[in-house]
Amino acid sequence: MHLLKNVKLNWIRLVIVTCLYLFNFPITVYPQDMAPKVPTPVEFMAGHQRLFFQMVVKKQFTPESKFGFLSVATFTSSYDNDLNDLDLVMPVLINYNFYKDFSFVAGTTINNSVGFSPLAGMQHSYANRKWLAVSIASLFLNESRSIELFGIYEYKPQISKGLNLYTRLQYMYVHKTIENQHARSFLQLRAGLKKEAFSFGLGANLDQYGPEREFKPNYGIFVGWAFQ
Repeated sequence: MHLLKNVKLNWIRLVIVTCLYLFNFPITVYPQDMAPKVPTPVEFMAGHQRLFFQMVVKKQFTPESKFGFLSVATFTSSYDNDLNDLDLVMPVLINYNFYKDFSFVAGTTINNSVGFSPLAGMQHSYANRKWLAVSIASLFLNESRSIELFGIYEYKPQISKGLNLYTRLQYMYVHKTIENQHARSFLQLRAGLKKEAFSFGLGANLDQYGPEREFKPNYGIFVGWAFQ
């Protein structure tokens, strides 16, 4: 008797679902393992010497695609609008994932110290709730034949419900191989807190320019927001 009752219930459920399907009734499906959205973080830092802005865009063309897009645009300006302190770094890269977390990259970069150049290289990326790590090694495909190393590394452990520690180390180093000399480099450090999409804390930007490695440090307070 119990078995017969279960069979009848299953048939009733099947008929209901079939009718809903035939009449195009909207049925919402909630997969257990939906791919998380990759945010677009934007950051401002007011330093003791200069104002700093950064936006990171990292997206796949489609959730299943092996092709992706990465751009880390940074802009720096002094408060008195001195053109010597106006700085822009903006790589625009297309990547192709060929094995696990490894990708080929190709695209262009614009940099105050080395100008514009197409480039190609390799990328490794890894991300989970606590860690974000992106490392890129690339070669400029112009007459300078510069080599660029770039990395972003974040550590965001949970402190309490809804609140995380936020730390970041970010660097870039460009070396002109033809002239065998330093072209441009920076080291950026962040330490603060993160509450959902909002982050804030203390920051340091340590910039060096040209073969003489002209040093321009900038220390201040940063605020950031991760747009979904």
